[in-house]
Amino acid sequence: MKIVRRVGASPRQRGSRNGQTCPDIFELNDGSFAVIGTDRTNELEHKLPPDASRADYERIVVITRETLLRAKGDIPDQ
Repeated sequence: MKIVRRVGASPRQRGSRNGQTCPDIFELNDGSFAVIGTDRTNELEHKLPPDASRADYERIVVITRETLLRAKGDIPDQ
């Protein structure tokens, strides 16, 4: 698996002083997306809607609204 490109603005472009330890979104060569965010699994798992669940190997990751909105234009429609 390879990272093909960043999706959206870099942390520095979003105002991070050092450009590190900030949420980020990447497109992978298989068309999937990788997300760097804050692990909030323990806090949010019991608040998921009844029709949502996660596998033991999955985590609930939170990113800022700005991170996702700035990435919106780079996410393909198909």
